[in-house]
Amino acid sequence: MDFTLKIWRQENATARGRFETYSVSGISPDCSFLEMLDLLNQQLIDKVAVPICFDHDCREGICGACSLYINGRPHGPDSGVTACQLHMRKFKDKDTIIVEPWRARPFPIIRDLVVDRSAFDKIIQAGGYISVSTGGVPDANTIPVPHADAETAMDAAACIGCGACVAACKNASAMLFVAAKVSQFALLPQGKLEARQRAINMVAEMDALGFGNCTNTGACEAECPKQISISHIARLNREFLKAKMG
Repeated sequence: MDFTLKIWRQENATARGRFETYSVSGISPDCSFLEMLDLLNQQLIDKVAVPICFDHDCREGICGACSLYINGRPHGPDSGVTACQLHMRKFKDKDTIIVEPWRARPFPIIRDLVVDRSAFDKIIQAGGYISVSTGGVPDANTIPVPHADAETAMDAAACIGCGACVAACKNASAMLFVAAKVSQFALLPQGKLEARQRAINMVAEMDALGFGNCTNTGACEAECPKQISISHIARLNREFLKAKMG
């Protein structure tokens, strides 16, 4: 397969960015999107040109680092996958593919396709934790948790913090991310101790970092690689109101 790639290049956070056009050929349809970028970078290195910077780590859909905006969609045209899990068979031969970094003020560009997502770390530091001393491994029945609550908490905990929800949202809202991190504790007994301050502190930090408001368009849920439900946003709103009123 042959492709024309229009890729955002930017030397640093303050430099003026621009699209540059590249061509790649002989790409296997089973090649992942990041592997295709690896091949392109090898071509550039062979020509003594500057390779394209992009973020990655696990390449298994776990770390959330491969934050690429591909043809107008976070992580590309497939659903329920990250960019590292996207295969080139999802495109047509001779396609033109436009690749950009996340576009959100709280995610400033570091270089090329790499953005600084440490804003998410600051939100977690504000309240996304529990201080319960767990000690040794407890017996499974020591703290009874309804099965449905346990499953819902695990679904929320599946969030990998990639930032696709922010990139997809017209307001650059981080509500789905924050809601997932609040929900994973709100449903379990271990999370009750700090429930009030968790909701207040994490929402306050989200606002302070410049993320926008949620207007319930559902784009975040549609583009989330882990398919986190926006029902968690409703739970975050309830937790926040209870904390404010309590």
